[in-house]
Amino acid sequence: MDVTDFPDDLVRTQAAWNATYDALAAPHPRDTTTLRRRLLLLSVRLWWHPYWETAPSVPAARCELRQLARAQGAVQAA
Repeated sequence: MDVTDFPDDLVRTQAAWNATYDALAAPHPRDTTTLRRRLLLLSVRLWWHPYWETAPSVPAARCELRQLARAQGAVQAA
């Protein structure tokens, strides 16, 4: 897989989306309305980020971004 140079804010947004999703998926989450609203806001930021206008293959880059954010989250959690 090609290493893509994603903007830092895009990686942080994806990481925040992952954390919010995980919190919402946890058993008996608290304040689900706030979590759902945050997930929606982060989804919009991810989808409409200006980086996607320059990506050669948007679907592949989105997949790579998700994998990168998950890997960085796993490293920080360890």
